Amino acid sequence: MSEEFDLGAYYPILAYLAVLIGFSITTLIVAHTVGPRHHTEGKQVPYESGMDPIGDARQRFDIKFYLVAIMFLVFDVELLFLYPWAVVAYTDGGYGAVLKGPVFWSVLAFMGLLLIGYLYDWKKGVFRWR
Repeated sequence: MSEEFDLGAYYPILAYLAVLIGFSITTLIVAHTVGPRHHTEGKQVPYESGMDPIGDARQRFDIKFYLVAIMFLVFDVELLFLYPWAVVAYTDGGYGAVLKGPVFWSVLAFMGLLLIGYLYDWKKGVFRWR
């Protein structure tokens, strides 16, 4: 069974795409050529979240910021693994009877390892903010 592919149905989409690209390019060119340019001292200062930049931009950050970011990534990745398991494990026709036990214990071991890591971080004082 071969069905004939009708390209005519896609012509309006291609025309719309051409109009969008043309409009975008025209707008950029007009804004660049006609737009005002006032080079003042205030416009040449780097934007730092609404604050005046003071000091060196390459100052050191406290290690706490990095530790909190890493802990966020660890628990974020944990959810990426746990959510699909939970959806499949508790639906009809999910895992077969043979796999239910091993998969459950594997997920439990995974959560146990994360708990050990969490307790280790807690003991080392990662969560205590100075």
